[in-house]
Amino acid sequence: MTQVSTRTGATAVPRKARRASGAGAVMCFDVHVRRVQRLSENFQRITFAGPSLSEFGIQGQTHDLRIKVVVPSIAADGTRIPVPEFDCTDTAWYRNWLQLDAAVRGSMRTYTVRAARCSGAEPEIDVDFVLHFDEEGRGGPASSWAAAAEPGDRVSIIGPNAAHCVTAESYGGIEWRPGMARHILLAGDETAVPAITAILESLPRDVTGHALLEVPTAADEQQVSTESSVRVSWLARSGRPHGELLDAAVREAVALPGWASVDGAPVPPRPRIEDINVDETILWETPQRLTPAVVQGTPNPHTPSGALPFYAWIAGEAAVVRGLRRYLVSEAGIDRKQVAFMGYWRRGRAEG
Repeated sequence: MTQVSTRTGATAVPRKARRASGAGAVMCFDVHVRRVQRLSENFQRITFAGPSLSEFGIQGQTHDLRIKVVVPSIAADGTRIPVPEFDCTDTAWYRNWLQLDAAVRGSMRTYTVRAARCSGAEPEIDVDFVLHFDEEGRGGPASSWAAAAEPGDRVSIIGPNAAHCVTAESYGGIEWRPGMARHILLAGDETAVPAITAILESLPRDVTGHALLEVPTAADEQQVSTESSVRVSWLARSGRPHGELLDAAVREAVALPGWASVDGAPVPPRPRIEDINVDETILWETPQRLTPAVVQGTPNPHTPSGALPFYAWIAGEAAVVRGLRRYLVSEAGIDRKQVAFMGYWRRGRAEG
């Protein structure tokens, strides 16, 4: 059963909101927890609210919109240390945060906005947290904070300034850009579930394809609303190795013909692409970030990525994404302008 925690009057007087006037595309938002909803054993939805969120967002659907959440540090006596203010009204916002005392600046992690309702009198956004804990119950700072979050708790969020981010393309935190593609593939593990489900809700009726979501258990499956004809498949690991089910499902889905080329004709496998050492490099390869040299080596070098009929969006643990990248490009012959590969996290590494 879904549990919701809410508290009337939790809107404590916030610190002075940082206004968007004169700010760039990114700004800080001082917010508080309005609701906590346990979706399943491994997912917790937290609704953040605050007057400053009236200036948050982009026009249109948020899709896979990424934000930074700064959660408080924990003092020696177990109390939370409020995150001090820092200037993120310029491009040096991350450096400004790093210059704060490490003992009090909190921990910064990246999350997807599951839903945003910022145009009303009480603006708010939903963020779904995956609760990662080891066998001894230890988790990272963000998971630990989210698991214990209560209405009224305060955090800082770094995200799009609505005054500057007119479209999804004007904000660097959105990678979902299918262009005219009407056949799609969405694939990811539990960390990609908020993005994939948000994307599914935005798809029009004439879109077909597959959405493949690997989650820890069957209890983590969620109800998804979509007007599209995309087939949604939940893959419960239930103790299997991470990525095993997702890899097999992607291979089965992409075995269908007619996805790789502009005219629907089969495309011969391409030469092996350069490998990526995910222990040393963040795997983040999207069509808009490809170099001219890479574009010239694709099956359709003179066709813009937005004009291709098929588009894939792959996210999750970096080593799993690397394997899918190798299969889709080198073996299946998918044009690299047709697919976004994103290593959301690396096993054994803390990601900011």
